[in-house]
Amino acid sequence: MSGSSSEAVRELATLGGGCFWCLEGVFELARGVERVESGYMGGQLPHPTYQAVCSGGTGHAEVVQLTFDPTVISFREILEIFFGTHDPTTLNRQGADVGTQYRSAIFYHSPEQQRVAEALIAELNAAGIWDAPIVTEVVPLQSFFKAEEYHQEYFRRNPYQPYCLGVVGPKVAKFRKHFADKLKSGA
Repeated sequence: MSGSSSEAVRELATLGGGCFWCLEGVFELARGVERVESGYMGGQLPHPTYQAVCSGGTGHAEVVQLTFDPTVISFREILEIFFGTHDPTTLNRQGADVGTQYRSAIFYHSPEQQRVAEALIAELNAAGIWDAPIVTEVVPLQSFFKAEEYHQEYFRRNPYQPYCLGVVGPKVAKFRKHFADKLKSGA
């Protein structure tokens, strides 16, 4: 029987929130997220490299593209984790990482994702959680370029690398503490 209702529906989310190693380290642990790929989006250069993106001249952001099961975790819940584990109020910067490649961005895959993102941003701004307004871009999906293989599963494979210890590790710890109910079992 083709088109069986037992076929699993999966959705994609593409987010930029500083270094992709940080977002990847967090979302690999989130229940319902089945795949996390680090990559680049939002620039002009076809097939960008890490070196080119790091120069700040390509217009790309470092992003993660998530494949998730919406029956386990909603897009809104993904965004709650996203906003809870990076600073969405700093323009083109996350900590010591500075440049447009580190901007906070939601590249929406559908009008519904756009609506959810804009509504949550308005809600969070109204709640006054941060001392400054959220500057996260909510922009249409563009071409996704998967990052070089050595960037994939970076935190898991390099937990003792200095950047991972000092920057990624604390974000993962924050996720574990504030979103314990969203952890994969055994994570």
